[in-house]
Amino acid sequence: MNATRVARRVLQTIPTLFAIVVVTFLIVRLLPGDPASAMIGDRVTDAEVARENARLGLDRPLVVQFGAYVAGLARGDLGRSTSLGVPVTQLLAARLPVTLLLTAMASLIAVAVSVPLALLAALNRGGLLDMSIRGAFQVGLSMPAFYIGILMLTWLAARLRLFPVGGYGSGAAGHVVHLLLPALSLALSLSAVLMRNLRAAICEVLDSPHVEFARLKGLEPALVLRRHVLRNALVSTVTLFGLSAGSLLGGAVVTETVFAIPGVGTLMIDSVFARDYPVIEALTLVLAALVVLTLLVTDLIQAALDPRAET
Repeated sequence: MNATRVARRVLQTIPTLFAIVVVTFLIVRLLPGDPASAMIGDRVTDAEVARENARLGLDRPLVVQFGAYVAGLARGDLGRSTSLGVPVTQLLAARLPVTLLLTAMASLIAVAVSVPLALLAALNRGGLLDMSIRGAFQVGLSMPAFYIGILMLTWLAARLRLFPVGGYGSGAAGHVVHLLLPALSLALSLSAVLMRNLRAAICEVLDSPHVEFARLKGLEPALVLRRHVLRNALVSTVTLFGLSAGSLLGGAVVTETVFAIPGVGTLMIDSVFARDYPVIEALTLVLAALVVLTLLVTDLIQAALDPRAET
């Protein structure tokens, strides 16, 4: 993929992100209640609500509020949390790395599990090993990530005490240990999807004429698998992985709540209950930007695997 194509793809993301900004700005203001009532409490009076809304600038017309919000974004200012009273950028700096580490670990586990098992299943197509692998991964397809997380938390952490029950730990090693079980619960659903897709792609490529020709040329089986089979089969799986980025981040939001992990997921849920408009808007925009960035990287990898994808 050349630089011109990359620049064009980056420019195409701008309307998408702007649409997300507009939709999020409107949706959060359609939520029942308001930040003033959430901050002051149930016994709030109308006068107190009006005074607090005026202080937050929420009594101005929506067009004026939106203009101020976009102007702040242009300056890199994401606003100030109405419930916590700190800049939103400070909250993101503290919480976003936790979620990124969780999703990165889940992605690595999913790839490390799905690729070799998909290859084994495809090479033993229709056999006992193939059916066993597909049957085991059916569990990941049939249950949502949060339910898998609850089961793992109950048995592996609470009963068998093989993993920490929750939290984030301290230090790099502590972070990895505490996030291993949540990442595994996230990875199971993703790895099941990737494995089935990659197995089907490998089976299709194995039956293609160019692979048969490579075998007739006397190439080593390992070389045929690496250069002719996996390289072509991975194209669709890489695309599927990119398309699953949104689901992975969405699953991380729920998983963080189950395991009491201080990431953007728990921050988002707390902000929704607190009607914290600036935090909700910023988190939605950042998560959307991460998905768009993942799709862009997916395009780059896909073009490296198959140059025809650039056309």
